[in-house]
Amino acid sequence: MRRVAVMFGLLALLLPMAAWADGIDLTNQFGTVTITNAGIVSRGSELMSFNGIKAPRGRSLGSVNFSTGALASGSIWSGGTFSSAGSSFIVTGVGGYGQPKGVIFSGAFVGPISWTVVSQTGRNNYVFALSGKIQGQLWTGRTVSGTTTQTIYAYKNQWVHDNKGGIHLGSTHLVPEPGTLGLLGTGLIVVAGTMRRKLFGS
Repeated sequence: MRRVAVMFGLLALLLPMAAWADGIDLTNQFGTVTITNAGIVSRGSELMSFNGIKAPRGRSLGSVNFSTGALASGSIWSGGTFSSAGSSFIVTGVGGYGQPKGVIFSGAFVGPISWTVVSQTGRNNYVFALSGKIQGQLWTGRTVSGTTTQTIYAYKNQWVHDNKGGIHLGSTHLVPEPGTLGLLGTGLIVVAGTMRRKLFGS
């Protein structure tokens, strides 16, 4: 009977890991974005939601900071592609609302990063979409990959002075690497098989 209890305990530990197979969604807003041909650098964007946890009114769950490599093709004002060389994507939690405290995700962009003009109103008001694939590790040590899209605004007349813009909204989705899911599935099958033998064998 004790062995059966241990098996149920192991299964209980593995089930939350299985839930991660559907992925993690997070959003971010605000902060500053420096936009130059050398790359896009975001600082101080607020983590507004993480895996179903929403920030209380007037608060944030942490921060999202990222950087790209240099502009590889096109131009800032007409759209183009940024390199992922030397890039980064860091999500940090403040704790206290159910999300982890400290670095939640540490990674970088993988492959080309798209820079698209979403809209232009008047002469100086621009909205861009920065999107690309990212890869890295969760605070648990698990390797994940995913995509991020950051909607960024910039006022061209102000940009001339400081190269700054801001983030309307960022949306990121992370999923475990296929190899990690395979190991998880194998582990669950082994535990289920062991439990079956113990139950029916006794």
